[in-house]
Amino acid sequence: MRMNEPRSAADPGLRPLSARSVVLSLLLGVHPPELPVRDLIRSVEPFGIAGSTLRAALSRMVTAGDLRRADGVYRLSERLLERQRRQDEAVHPSTRTWDGTWETVVVTATGRGPAERAELRAELSGLRLAELREGVWLRPANLVRPWPCSLADLTERFTARPERPSPALAASLWPLDDWADTAESLLAQVARTERPADRFAAFAAVVRHLVTDPVLPSELLPANWPAPALRAVYADYRAEVLAAL
Repeated sequence: MRMNEPRSAADPGLRPLSARSVVLSLLLGVHPPELPVRDLIRSVEPFGIAGSTLRAALSRMVTAGDLRRADGVYRLSERLLERQRRQDEAVHPSTRTWDGTWETVVVTATGRGPAERAELRAELSGLRLAELREGVWLRPANLVRPWPCSLADLTERFTARPERPSPALAASLWPLDDWADTAESLLAQVARTERPADRFAAFAAVVRHLVTDPVLPSELLPANWPAPALRAVYADYRAEVLAAL
């Protein structure tokens, strides 16, 4: 089963902006993830979002548990702090020199319902593992990241050296050419986009795509892999937004 399927290059994943999506994107990009309401109002003006619309969205987000409010400052909830951590890792993944071994995870839990199985699959995929067959997940052992405590009783972890050549194995697990095509499309999109709202939407799509980057060792990637360029343009845009804030 092929994991981390990207969108087609013709559809780089641009979505219309809402007040909620703009607020979340702004807060996910700042550390600590909090902003006074006056800064939020000023920041959303270039996207055509009125102050009344923003305040209504903020109220709904507090009620939904997306945000916490104190003394006129809005902060991401604990639930969304995990999303920010994943986004930070997507933009700046921590890696180590690859020694040729593969991280292998076998799901040992049984008797779980469809919703629980789907949640487990999403968590393993979020850890940039790919499914070789049902219940067997793997990736090159080049990532440095904590292993969630929630998975300790559900899985067994090993390192292994497969007999199959690693480049062929990686190519069977991830659609690398498709991922690269979408990344190139996004790079072209952000290069030609000027309107603030359009740029914001384009870079939101960039982040979503980076989350699906398998972050493989260079030995297993096609030539001219565009992930570093995509991370660089996003880092520049993020610095620009933070400077404006």
